[in-house]
Amino acid sequence: MNKVLTPYAKLGLKNHLVMAPMTRSRAINNIPNELMAEYYGQRTGAGLIITEGTAPAAEGLGYPRIPGVFLQEQINGWKKITSAVHAGNSKIFVQLMHTGRIGHKDNLPEGVELVGPSDIKAAGQIFTDTKGMQNHSTPIALTTAGVKEVIKQHITAAKNAVEAGFDGIELHGANGYLIEQFLNPNVNNRTDEYGGSIEKRAAIAIEMVKGVAAAIGKDKTGIRFSPFNTLGDLQPYEEEEVHQTYIYLAREMDKTGIAYIHIGVSAKIPQKTLDGIRAAFKGTIILCNGLTPATAEQTLNNGFADLIAFGRAFLANPDLDKRIADNATLNAPDFATAYTPGANGYTDYPVLNRL
Repeated sequence: MNKVLTPYAKLGLKNHLVMAPMTRSRAINNIPNELMAEYYGQRTGAGLIITEGTAPAAEGLGYPRIPGVFLQEQINGWKKITSAVHAGNSKIFVQLMHTGRIGHKDNLPEGVELVGPSDIKAAGQIFTDTKGMQNHSTPIALTTAGVKEVIKQHITAAKNAVEAGFDGIELHGANGYLIEQFLNPNVNNRTDEYGGSIEKRAAIAIEMVKGVAAAIGKDKTGIRFSPFNTLGDLQPYEEEEVHQTYIYLAREMDKTGIAYIHIGVSAKIPQKTLDGIRAAFKGTIILCNGLTPATAEQTLNNGFADLIAFGRAFLANPDLDKRIADNATLNAPDFATAYTPGANGYTDYPVLNRL
């Protein structure tokens, strides 16, 4: 039998198949809803579902129509979703995503400002429902006290997630968002305890992980990294420094004993970095991006990854597990409807007609 579809005892999952986090922008007024419950409920072929990026605080709502988990109304909305997923015998972690400097003021509630590790504005544009594509807003640099407040917001959001029925949370330390902005010396020009050396730039991630693990349990805590990533206008920095950054983080995550590290591949990661992360971290490693059902099996057998995550394939194939089992053709995703409101391109993808 395909190893991807066999149980993964370490995390109590029915298989080795993970649905990756994907922004889908269906949370009208940033509140999870019935349509989202249908969407996630359709995809319980995954042993573990990791939700779309979800703001731990109002300042983290950089994109339009992304959900939060900082208001009671949002917690109540998520309860419908976690119930639907648990009914399908799957586990679900919420990805806590603070977008940091990636955002626009029109996507934030009134009176809320965009923040980041520095006041360095990201190049490029972002979509707003009010004015279409707009240049990123200039962020306000967080004070030292402000950084500590952001850490507290993530801890509170993690507690809210447990109240909402989630099996755990994933901190989004990848794809150019707040945690990775702190890791990157081209964006993080701070001179306080959160800037300068590798250890200081990584401090926000480590303090968040420790705080969340203490609040809800290390078995309910995961984190996503994307070494060598340049998404979100992150400029490359010296290769050995990148390597040492992620080896240090992997060691610190291992000390905390969290459930998993999720590696998102958005750039060529040197083999020595992958080997170093695997040697430093004894917990579960999830690998995501660029995989197909055909390559997933070999990837698991190669020894770096314990679980395999699919994003676009799950977007377009609610029954991905069955298609893998049958070696069936996959639906192609419709990118024109990836972030539009409504059911079109969201809950209406066809499934196999199995007798």
